[in-house]
Amino acid sequence: MAKNKRRSDGRLQASVYLGVVDGRKKYKYVYATTERELKKKVEEVKAQLGKGLDLTAQRDTFRYWWDNWLKIKQAEISDKKFRAYKAKEKYIDHLFALPINKIHTMDVQSIIYDNTQLADDTLRQIRNILRQTFQLAVVNRVIDFNPVDGVRMPKRRAPEEKRRALTADEISWIENTPHRAQTAAMIMLYAGLRRGELIPLLWSDIDLAAGTISVTKSVEASGSELTVKKGAKSAAGERTVFIPDKLVNYLEVVKRTSLYVCPSASGTMLTDSAWKRLWDSYIAELNFRYGDFSNVVVPDKQGRLSQYKKPRSRFAPVKIPMVIEPFTAHYLRHTYITMLYFAGVDVLTAKEQAGHADIQTTMQIYTHLDKLHKQRQISKLNDYLSGVCLSDACQHTG
Repeated sequence: MAKNKRRSDGRLQASVYLGVVDGRKKYKYVYATTERELKKKVEEVKAQLGKGLDLTAQRDTFRYWWDNWLKIKQAEISDKKFRAYKAKEKYIDHLFALPINKIHTMDVQSIIYDNTQLADDTLRQIRNILRQTFQLAVVNRVIDFNPVDGVRMPKRRAPEEKRRALTADEISWIENTPHRAQTAAMIMLYAGLRRGELIPLLWSDIDLAAGTISVTKSVEASGSELTVKKGAKSAAGERTVFIPDKLVNYLEVVKRTSLYVCPSASGTMLTDSAWKRLWDSYIAELNFRYGDFSNVVVPDKQGRLSQYKKPRSRFAPVKIPMVIEPFTAHYLRHTYITMLYFAGVDVLTAKEQAGHADIQTTMQIYTHLDKLHKQRQISKLNDYLSGVCLSDACQHTG
C-alpha cells in the first residue's frame, strides 16, 4: 500500500493495489478524515479482494448491468414479455447513474414503497427484475450480496383475483350449443389447454384412439401478429394431456375443415383479433340462448321504462343486453383444474396435466378449493366416526 497522504481538502488518502488490467496497474483509492477511519476502509477493500470481488468493475453503473441483463433475457423470453420488462424502466431509472456497489437495500425498498398504487403482481415483478439484475453482478463477482434479498412487499390486503369454475349450467351450455367456438371451449374445458396452446393445435396432435393431445407448440403475440414457436409456454407446458371420454366422443364427430383444430373462418390459424371476435360471438350466442331477460327493462321512445322484448334472432338490429356473466378462456382452464381436484387427482398429476411450470401454482388452486370445501373433508371424518370404512386398509373397531 502506498504511503497515506493528506489531500488539499484535508482528507487522508490511501491506495490499495488491485492488479494489472489491460496492461496497466490498477489501484483502489479510499478517503477518510482520520487515520483510524482510513485504516478501516483499507481493510474493507482488502477483505473484498480476499473474497475475489472485481473492484475494478464496481464503478459500473446500474444501467450497465440492467442493459446486460435485458440483453440476456431478450434471447430467452417472448417479445411481449421483453416489452413488459422495458416498460418497468420508468420505476427504476433513477438508479441508472449510480455505481452498482453503491445501491443499498433501502434504495430498492423505497421503489416499492413509492409505488404502492401499483398492483401487488406489478410490484413483485419490479422486485424480481431488480433481484435478477443485481444477481448478475453477484455471479460476476462485482458485489458480494444482493441488496434486493432484504426487500419486503407492503402488507396490504389486495382484492382477490376473480377466478372461478363454471357452474353446471354453464358447462351444459358449452356441451350443447353448436358454434364455431364450441370445439375450442370443449378442449379448454376438458383438456385444460391455454389459448396460446389451442390456437396452433393441429388434428395430427390429437390421438383419439389413445385419448391424448400432444402440446408441442404455442403462439406468442408481437403487436397484432401471432407467431408460432416450438414448445409450450414453459418446459413443463410441453406435455401429453390425457383427455376424458366425453371429449374423445365429441371430437370424433367434429367436421374437419382444416389442418387446424380451431381454425379461422377461412381455415387458417386464428389471429389475435379473430380469436377475440370469435369468442365475443360465442358469449353473445350463449347470452341470447340462455340469458334470463324477464327482469330487464328498457326505456321506450317517450323515456318510460318497459319490459324488454327479446328479438327472434341474435342478429336483430337491436342491442341485446348481456344478462349472463361473461367468461374467458381462463375460466375454462380453471374449471378443468377444479374438476381434477374433485375427481381426486393428486396435485402432481394435476400439475403435469395442466402444464404448470411450478407445482406451487397448482397447489394454490388446490389449497383455495380446500378452503372453500372444508365441509367435504369433515364429511369423511363423520363417515369414519359413523362406522363407514373409507378404504380397504381401514377397519372401524368401534
